[in-house]
Amino acid sequence: MSRQYTLQRAPASREGGIHIDYAAELNQQQLAAVTAPPGPLLVIAGAGSGKTRTLTYRVAYLLENGIDPRNILLLTFTNKAAREMLGRVVNLLPVDASGLWGGTFHSIGNRILRRHGSALGYSSGFTIMDREDQKDLIEAVVASAGIDPKEIRFPKGDVLAEIFSFVVNTENPLEELLAEKFPYFLPLLEKIHDVRERYEKKKKATNSMDFDDLLQKTLSLFQQHERIAEIYRRQFQFVLVDEYQDTNKIQADLVDLLARDHHNVMVVGDDAQSIYSWRGANFQNILEFPRRYPNAQVFKIEMNYRSVPEILEVANAAIAANVHQFRKRLSATRESKALRPALVALNDSGEQAQFVAQRILELRDEGVDLNEIAVLYRAHYHAVELQLELSRRGIPYQITSGIRFFEQAHIKDATSFIRFVANPRDEVAFKRMVKLLPGIGNRTAENLWQRWATDVVAAAGAEGGPETDPDAAGVGAPGYSFGERLMAMNVPAKSKKGWEQLAHTLDEIAPAGQPIVPSEMITSVVEAIYDDYAKANFTNYELRREDLNQLAIFARQFKDVHEFLSQLALISNVDAEAAAIQAGDKESVNLSSVHQAKGLEFHTVFVIWLTDGMFPSNRSLDTREALEEERRLFPSRFLQEIPNDLVEDWQVTRK
Repeated sequence: MSRQYTLQRAPASREGGIHIDYAAELNQQQLAAVTAPPGPLLVIAGAGSGKTRTLTYRVAYLLENGIDPRNILLLTFTNKAAREMLGRVVNLLPVDASGLWGGTFHSIGNRILRRHGSALGYSSGFTIMDREDQKDLIEAVVASAGIDPKEIRFPKGDVLAEIFSFVVNTENPLEELLAEKFPYFLPLLEKIHDVRERYEKKKKATNSMDFDDLLQKTLSLFQQHERIAEIYRRQFQFVLVDEYQDTNKIQADLVDLLARDHHNVMVVGDDAQSIYSWRGANFQNILEFPRRYPNAQVFKIEMNYRSVPEILEVANAAIAANVHQFRKRLSATRESKALRPALVALNDSGEQAQFVAQRILELRDEGVDLNEIAVLYRAHYHAVELQLELSRRGIPYQITSGIRFFEQAHIKDATSFIRFVANPRDEVAFKRMVKLLPGIGNRTAENLWQRWATDVVAAAGAEGGPETDPDAAGVGAPGYSFGERLMAMNVPAKSKKGWEQLAHTLDEIAPAGQPIVPSEMITSVVEAIYDDYAKANFTNYELRREDLNQLAIFARQFKDVHEFLSQLALISNVDAEAAAIQAGDKESVNLSSVHQAKGLEFHTVFVIWLTDGMFPSNRSLDTREALEEERRLFPSRFLQEIPNDLVEDWQVTRK
């Protein structure tokens, strides 16, 4: 048996060898974490407390104490973050840190698999598929399995990719995952399971991996081949992990496996900033770290360099009621502004939008740059009324959390039905509408349109209207039946059931050719046709369904379909003009979901729709875990937990 012998770099000499005065560069809490002895370390770093600085100096401290760069693994959530940290280390120390492994979990996994993938049956030149490639390969597998996704509303490739990704990253069985996140696909469990098995075989046959394989295959490699795992356990004597609260189950398992022998692992994060469970992050990883490493030292960094005391007092009070947390109290290094956060009660969404828009204009007059103003919300559709109000007042804005509300595909899909019954000659609306049905693509839609357009003219002529003016009689006239006309047309066999449903739905939203009120039309279209389509085609079905519900609510203010459609057109034009203004204007207000604003800083922030059912959303009220995540996001039902003297109450009146 061979004998293991490890060469260690000689410790740096104190006579000129130590280049950094750590006590002068760091506060006491940061210093304690940075200079801690080897072993498991959990650093709870509050918002704005210098988390990156702590990690950077820890790396420098290890290097100055004789640790070879090759024995350090730095895991971050972006490669940019790793480069920035290592760049700062180089600026701090005159050392060559090029041997240090730093990057995302996925990039490190890729590097390992390029070396050892052959142990799993992959050559070193394997292809990493992006999500579009993955979708195409999955859809090819579905076709080879003899499944017609349009015939049985089988999930599309990108939806299946999302399902498979959740299975990998949460390490939950497929059936359990479907029951929790995609219950409407449970009847298809066996078929989806079969597709996943075929997909795994296809990837190996084509020497391809998807993004999640870079984690899953690396973990499998270590679990199945102890010799390879031992190589990396010996190499990575110190493992450092950034944003640990956002790791998922498989990432935590990888860290534990690498640190199994030496336990020299430092994880840095903040349980109060764990807000990404919806994409697979496992809050339990950071909470259970002391249990997995019983001799772990826990450091809390609570000095905040970002916010004024008034903000931090509210933040401390907002999170205090959470049961599952590492308790800490952030304290400010900045001076007081003697201005408390304002709590503004408003009557409805319209008044809320008017208030925010008016205050933005006032702030600009006071010298606050529009770029320094942000409006945050829980879900994208919460900003609909505000977008309209900002557009009306000519206030440029940019949306961090996605495209403008009325430009989204599902909104345009749903309104295509309304456009069509309001104007049966609308070719674009007709084609968009029919392509939502099973078995109808571009070519079939074009053929159906030609048949429909001919029938429109023929119907008008047969019923006494001039052929040059199809609206003069027939289509849309009292007593006209859209369904009757549609059922007289020939469609592919696989589309017949969907076509019958379309005919029935059009007669429901426009009985005897006369459109009902817009809000009821939207509800009917969604329930009869679009809901099934959305489930099969969108990974974020529930959010899109919420958008469509909001569209129906917005439409309640209109009784006439033409007025509703005209308003939508005007809104789109105003939005286009606002976008053009914004393109040439350096200033614009930032609209963003709370999730996508994490880590950003602004002079003034509005948080809108702080009302139960909106923020927090109804979906988050079922479990304590979900409710506590909502509290970390800071929602409405917890405002009463904040002492009144920490906020300023505003009473809004109308002139």
